[in-house]
Amino acid sequence: MQAEQLKDLIVNALEDVKAQDISVIDVRDRTSVTDFMVLASGTSNRHVKSLADSVVVDAKEKGVRVSSVEGGGGSDWILVDMGDVIVHVMLPATREFYDLERFWRDAPDVGAAGSE
Repeated sequence: MQAEQLKDLIVNALEDVKAQDISVIDVRDRTSVTDFMVLASGTSNRHVKSLADSVVVDAKEKGVRVSSVEGGGGSDWILVDMGDVIVHVMLPATREFYDLERFWRDAPDVGAAGSE
């Protein structure tokens, strides 16, 4: 699956479980680690876990290999590494504190739907 398709699959999986403030950042020209970073917020630790689980389940159903998942049940931040796309699901306070968007400020934000 191409990075663009994977990004769209992830955004749809997050939207299906009511993720808040979904942001897609195109980092292809800034790092060789990944093509896109997707950030989303959940309303509680349980919601954050459900969002990450939704991404993993939808990806596996489409035959996409999930490299790793960091964080777990009671976490306020879960990272899902899918190679071409890295997903960060956080509680709003955690997202504000770490402010990952700041690190990629110059990268194009392609929005939740992935259209520039």
